Amino acid sequence: MKYFVKFFVVTLTVFICTYAVAEQKVAFLDMTYILNKSKAGEGAQDFLKKKFKENQKKFADKEIQLKKEENDLLQAKASLTKEEYQKKATDLRKKVASYQKERRESLEKLAKQRTDAKAQLIKKLDPILESFLSENSISLIVDKKHVVKGDNQLDITKKIVEKLDKELPSINLN
Repeated sequence: MKYFVKFFVVTLTVFICTYAVAEQKVAFLDMTYILNKSKAGEGAQDFLKKKFKENQKKFADKEIQLKKEENDLLQAKASLTKEEYQKKATDLRKKVASYQKERRESLEKLAKQRTDAKAQLIKKLDPILESFLSENSISLIVDKKHVVKGDNQLDITKKIVEKLDKELPSINLN
């Protein structure tokens, strides 16, 4: 009986302590929404889409020109000497290689700019989240994509976007 009382007291103490610790505030936010719908995020996306379309048009025009040169070379093959044809074919291959390199570098530059924009947003977002945590006595913020179900009152996405828009209205990507 003496052990039963001790067991009961210890169990009750554990439950009370666990309940006291479980009263922590938790909130969630949608990082994708913040990165895409904040003023700075939208501005960066618009800039990157515009650059991508410009590059795509430029490279499409260049590709058409290279195909035309290739067709012209193939049509002129019969009238050219073997050495002339080899020289022109080599020049064309160099142009194609240069085109591919330029296109790859352009895509890599856009990817780097996108990564830099995301890093700038997250860097500016971190202190905003820290201050929001302390102001509202929140102990944990979880990304919305990891939440199965939750009360919409715990979603702080819009509040964070408003603060981020005040702190960082745009991102310089040049």
